[in-house]
Amino acid sequence: MLITSIDNPKVKEYIKLQQKKYRDRSSKFIVEGMHLVLEAYKKGIVEEIILEQDEVVPLDVPIVYTTEEVIHKISTLDHPVSILALCKKIPEKDELGSRVLLLDDIQDPGNLGTIIRSAVAFDIDTIVLSSKTVDLYNPKVVRATQGMLFHINIVRRDLEDVILQLKEAEIPIYGTKVEYGADVREIRDNDTYALIVGNEGSGVRDEISNLCDQNLLIEMNHNVESLNVGVATSILLYELRGRR
Repeated sequence: MLITSIDNPKVKEYIKLQQKKYRDRSSKFIVEGMHLVLEAYKKGIVEEIILEQDEVVPLDVPIVYTTEEVIHKISTLDHPVSILALCKKIPEKDELGSRVLLLDDIQDPGNLGTIIRSAVAFDIDTIVLSSKTVDLYNPKVVRATQGMLFHINIVRRDLEDVILQLKEAEIPIYGTKVEYGADVREIRDNDTYALIVGNEGSGVRDEISNLCDQNLLIEMNHNVESLNVGVATSILLYELRGRR
């Protein structure tokens, strides 16, 4: 199939997926570029490949050929690539595992992407997104993960419900408030834990923070008031993993 018009119904459906409400409604999203397409293909979630005419890819899924003009319309990139894929959303697993990262209203797509990559690097089993955390399938988030969203269980849940579940399983829950926080390097028994990090501007909400067993902090130069949440989360996960 070769599509040459941006008014084609299939193209219009692809374009709608730039918006969260259509991604939610259809349970589908778009990935852009060969690396992400291959990662999604290995995950088994690719439904169609959208390929610029005259290009070739040896993947066993339906291919929709189209023009550079149409690719530019579908793409969210300033400099679109020649291959995209229509994917179904990744199934969520109910089992959280023994190392859980909870994100309380993270807003920046780049931060979420960084956190997902670090969570994979440092052996987190499940990431739990609060209801107001940025959409996992936001194109900027998908790109920022560099494909790591396909390598970890990520769920969207009410954090208080998840915390109660973790407490029932006797999993220690660490918050990230500077006040009364313990140096993360002092934490020893951390084969099993849950870590909660909060919004870029306001941190972890009080009602969530009050449910934590202990707060952690990162010791640093006193000239620096705070770190970017993506950077801070990466350091915390590294330190917790390092003493397993």
